[in-house]
Amino acid sequence: MGTVILIASGKGGTGKTSLTGGVSVALANMNYKVLCIDADIGLRNLDIVLGMTDSVFMDFSDVMEQRCTLQRAVAPHPSVDNLFLLTAPLTLNEEEFNFDAFKALLDEARTLYDYILIDCPAGLGLGFELASFDADEAIIVSMNDFSAVRDAQRVVFKLVPIVPQIRLVVNRTSPKLLRHMGSTIDDVMDAVGIPLLGIVPDDPQVLLSSNAGKALLLGNNKKASRAYRNIAKRISGQNVPLMKIR
Repeated sequence: MGTVILIASGKGGTGKTSLTGGVSVALANMNYKVLCIDADIGLRNLDIVLGMTDSVFMDFSDVMEQRCTLQRAVAPHPSVDNLFLLTAPLTLNEEEFNFDAFKALLDEARTLYDYILIDCPAGLGLGFELASFDADEAIIVSMNDFSAVRDAQRVVFKLVPIVPQIRLVVNRTSPKLLRHMGSTIDDVMDAVGIPLLGIVPDDPQVLLSSNAGKALLLGNNKKASRAYRNIAKRISGQNVPLMKIR
């Protein structure tokens, strides 16, 4: 059975979607069969990060409403074997938030894929509740600034009763900024209160790759892409040292 991993953050702008795309590509390159689900209804961007804007025709509401099968709705990545995308609808009325239907979708996905990564909408609204209620694991993405950490705390508080394993990724990390703030990665861990899964350095190549319409790991970058690979290895159970941020 596959593992459903929620990727969430308390606020927008933490790089959650880029992390979802990068880790998904890394897992697929490790020969795992991976499904990415963009759950950010109305604000979906995972297709851009993965370089799949021309590949998306159906969304998860089509599966929930039984207009098509899951296997027909997912789009294979044009360049990365074993990687598939199921995107979010542009709109979804409150009465269409069918938790049982979404659970059935995830149960079927568990039989077809090794990992299902859900790019959760930021914040704590109904979209967050739909994306999170049947997850097996969660990754909380935060930067090291006070507002991001405080919002991450709130997300963790909501997830602790329902998700068995929750881990932290500190994203867009800059040693210079940490020094100026008098802060450390350990401070972020202590504040959020969950184990550290990985550290991702601040890297302009992430934005450049998205704007170019290609997945980051298809380039030659050695910063964020290496961090994504390390995180993917830890997700799969490998013991990988934390990379040093310079």
